[in-house]
Amino acid sequence: MTSTSPVLPWKSKIFLSIGTVLLNTIMRSDGTVNRQLLKFLDSKTPATNKPIHGVITTDITVDPSRNLWFRIFTPISPDLSTTTLPVIIFFHGGCYVILGADSTNYDNVCRRIAREIPAIVVSVNYRLAPENRFPAQNDDGYDTLKFLDQMKPEDFPMNADLRRCFLAGDSAGANLVHHLVCRPGGLEFRTMTVIGLISIEAWFGGEDRTASEMRFEYDLVMPLKRTDLMWKAFLPEGESRDHPAVNVVGTKDVCDLSAVKFPATVILVAGFDPLQDRQREYYEWLKREGKAVELIEYPNTIHTFYMIPELPESSMFISDVRGFIEKQSSLCFTLATQE
Repeated sequence: MTSTSPVLPWKSKIFLSIGTVLLNTIMRSDGTVNRQLLKFLDSKTPATNKPIHGVITTDITVDPSRNLWFRIFTPISPDLSTTTLPVIIFFHGGCYVILGADSTNYDNVCRRIAREIPAIVVSVNYRLAPENRFPAQNDDGYDTLKFLDQMKPEDFPMNADLRRCFLAGDSAGANLVHHLVCRPGGLEFRTMTVIGLISIEAWFGGEDRTASEMRFEYDLVMPLKRTDLMWKAFLPEGESRDHPAVNVVGTKDVCDLSAVKFPATVILVAGFDPLQDRQREYYEWLKREGKAVELIEYPNTIHTFYMIPELPESSMFISDVRGFIEKQSSLCFTLATQE
């Protein structure tokens, strides 16, 4: 049964309420961002080879001129030392405008995913808008994938299985991952094999409002007024929210899926997310095009729920992602033995 309002820990409610006020202050009406203020609010966590909650981290630079780098999360425990692990290449959220791979919330959640799946997690730090507008983020994502593919296997953690790579994106990161799959050349690599896509509360949009956007217009996490400003910051000057970078299903310039080798996909949807109608529309589109896709819904929770470990849905998320990875890994192994 769906509740009439999300059940949240009181600390989360206070944090989200304060965060909404602060983000509304950071985002200016012209689509620019008060970066100085943001520096004080976006807590950062450095990489460390000292295990924290059973995971060590390492930062690797792709291109210093554009501050393009990624953080590798490696779970450390005796029972994993001889076990090969899947690799999750993760793209953070933040509406392409805020946050990074070293933001404490994303460091925490990637650390948890690495430990509890378990998996090697590669979290990508891409450029932000409006200083770097579309397609800078997609270019950074693609260049990072090429960089990873050109790394020597011994440069990864010893138990990383590059034949079992998964692309994962949260919110704007899920938007980015979709466009990486649709990019000319797709996901054909020399050493890496991408066998799955994990789309977490994807940030898609459009000029026409959906029913869920109107129903949750004043949502604490994704209020329409602020997300409109963030789309404005991200898009090239003068473009509308029906640009194919935003409206991935409903415009004439969308990706031709018939020409795309789309990996098996799981789409994760929260019942109090203003974006849920667009995420379901995305699911239906992939299904109509004959792609292997499944939809998992969490009716009683909010956008970013999986980052709040106190919520039962957060543990369900970990279990569901683990199940998807195990299923795709098993299929991959079966196909490999048949060749």
